[in-house]
Amino acid sequence: MLATGDQYLIQRDGALGRVEAVIAQLAAGIRSLSVGGVDLVQRYPDAGIAPSAAGIVLVPWPNRIAGATWTLEGERQALDVTEPSTGNASHGLLRNTGYSVTDRSDHAITLSATVFPQHGYPFLLNTSVRYELDDEGLVVTHGIVNAGEGRAPVAIGSHPYLRAGATPVDDLTLTIAAETRFHVDERNIPTHTGPVAGTEMDLSGGRRVGDLSLDVAYTGIDPIEGAFRHRLSAPDGVVTELWAGEDFAYVQAFTKADFTGPDGTELAVAVEPMTAPANAFNTGEGLQWLEPGDEWITSWGIRRLS
Repeated sequence: MLATGDQYLIQRDGALGRVEAVIAQLAAGIRSLSVGGVDLVQRYPDAGIAPSAAGIVLVPWPNRIAGATWTLEGERQALDVTEPSTGNASHGLLRNTGYSVTDRSDHAITLSATVFPQHGYPFLLNTSVRYELDDEGLVVTHGIVNAGEGRAPVAIGSHPYLRAGATPVDDLTLTIAAETRFHVDERNIPTHTGPVAGTEMDLSGGRRVGDLSLDVAYTGIDPIEGAFRHRLSAPDGVVTELWAGEDFAYVQAFTKADFTGPDGTELAVAVEPMTAPANAFNTGEGLQWLEPGDEWITSWGIRRLS
């Protein structure tokens, strides 16, 4: 067995050629996605776990919780510290969980995992993620059911690293049509927001990835044709788009990860759809509160435009 568990290949014929994805059992991670032989996400070796959280599901919160603590109805909740350098709790509670397959066909797979009550998060959640291929790429649908007795706070994120074919990532152009960014402290916890217009963080007109050094969350995203759309474009005309429904009003851009790929060390760029920003358990921003028995379903996806 590989370090990321069982590997699930889904495939179909699409408008631009063969569409294929490999999903890992560990954290239901996206290990690869290609359309017509063009890679839309960064591949990584199978000898270890996903580098820099590549492709994994982030539930019941994305990003970080400051000091791994928050307050629930006046009582302090202490989560496990999973980012020792800052003392934060990072990327939810399913990063080291192997998901179970609950439905599968040639071109789609649904995986499920349970978040059990634990110190710092006294709630029971049944979660699922469905990966389904269409003509242009991959549609990702998350589901969360509050299976416990208390009202539960939840947020969802994912951590894909995008590619636009074989062009070196340095030479790709990243476009995020957002008006606002989060400023953070030394622990990467948001302190306030500010406009991006006229700053080096403004990606609305597209910027070359090699000229960027980003670990920045954005909001105030302009919808395009009914969805939030973030794009990575290559000089040869290949365009990868990450689209997201209205729940995903936040996105993190991260350009500081190095992957060891087939050709050695490669730069990688994460574009992370999120339903809430970092530290949402303390600020309440973007949080969904599910009553017992409530279900929340929401979607995003990656597609090749050309």
